[in-house]
Amino acid sequence: MREWGRLITAMVTPFDDDLNVDYEMAVSLGKKLVDEGSTSLVITGTTGEAPTLTLEEKIKLYKIMKENLNVPIIAGVGTNSTRDTIENAKKAVEAGVDGLLIVTPYYNKPDQDSLYQHFKTIAESVSLPIMLYNVPGRTGCNMLPSTVARLSKIDNIVALKEASGNITQLGEIMKIVSEDFIVYTGDDGMVLPSMAVGAYGVVSVSSHIVGTEMKEMIEAFIEGHNKKAAEIHLKLLSIFQNLFIVANPIPVKAALNMRGIKVGGVRLPLTKAKEDVLEILKKELEVLDK
Repeated sequence: MREWGRLITAMVTPFDDDLNVDYEMAVSLGKKLVDEGSTSLVITGTTGEAPTLTLEEKIKLYKIMKENLNVPIIAGVGTNSTRDTIENAKKAVEAGVDGLLIVTPYYNKPDQDSLYQHFKTIAESVSLPIMLYNVPGRTGCNMLPSTVARLSKIDNIVALKEASGNITQLGEIMKIVSEDFIVYTGDDGMVLPSMAVGAYGVVSVSSHIVGTEMKEMIEAFIEGHNKKAAEIHLKLLSIFQNLFIVANPIPVKAALNMRGIKVGGVRLPLTKAKEDVLEILKKELEVLDK
């Protein structure tokens, strides 16, 4: 699904002062991200605090974002229940989204064949294109390259967000999947190394703050300007790291608020950034603004 583009932002869900979803700000933020180079948006993913949103809030977000933005909207619908994931997926399809992001089941700790059956069953229940999402640091479950390869043969499983942080694993995936299957890194600090071994792009958090620079880095690499791409990559490494010094999306929401983009706080069980985190982020933004 190459029309999703190379720079996909996993968007935060803005909240008001009472931690209700701020739908107007969601549209405003989405437009900002697109203006800065995002080619698609993931709504209600990890960064969007999906576990603490109600299904009704999610569906309303999908509809509003589709009505107001002219880029593909990819809905994060995965849970650790195959049945619930199918229900979420069907509701997202009805809301008009363009694709589905489905995370590996967390907590259950399925083996590789169970993972295959989980995703196969979901894919058979909907017609929209699906992006698999492997993030073992959050789920306690690592989807191996061989399982990705098996799943990639299912017609509407078209992409992978690989967020294992393991460049060797990503490289193994690239060796065994077809050219039609699209692999994105889910680690901002690995965009350039991942693309160097064949990844198509990134599903990013840092693009909330440095989207223009990330777009420039990706374009430089694609055009063969490797030195320029490397220079941008090295310049951004610090912000890539510090936007994850505590659980995402705590730092990125704090950084957006510092930039005057009022996305509010986070819902429990997450809590707002502490003073030490705010100080680090403040210094990062000062460096970027120079």
